[in-house]
Amino acid sequence: MRIILMALLALPLPTHAFTARNGMEARQVDATDIAVPFEAGRTDTDYWCAAGDLAQQVMNQPVATRIWRASPKPREAGQGILFTLDPARQAQGAGLSQFGSGPRDGALSVGQAVASHCRIIIPFIRDR
Repeated sequence: MRIILMALLALPLPTHAFTARNGMEARQVDATDIAVPFEAGRTDTDYWCAAGDLAQQVMNQPVATRIWRASPKPREAGQGILFTLDPARQAQGAGLSQFGSGPRDGALSVGQAVASHCRIIIPFIRDR
């Protein structure tokens, strides 16, 4: 019995989903990657928000940390998006269009992803 218990404790625990401020779920895959599963009716910027919010709140990354999209464009129907903090793992040409100053490397800072793309979704109130 003790051997079985020790074997169970040695198994990796499943990663828990993080709910971003826009209501989307995100999961930390490893030290640098973040997976945001598909959610119908969401735009690409909603996915950036979820990844940035997880990087800031769960991974304790500073707002200046750069985040890249690791999944190539276009994403297939029903597919989520994988993001990375590692520039070597970025998907070429998969970043957002950027305006203004700053690096043109296809990445957003964690702070910009959250501040520019997170909007709070308020559910509809129904009268019964």
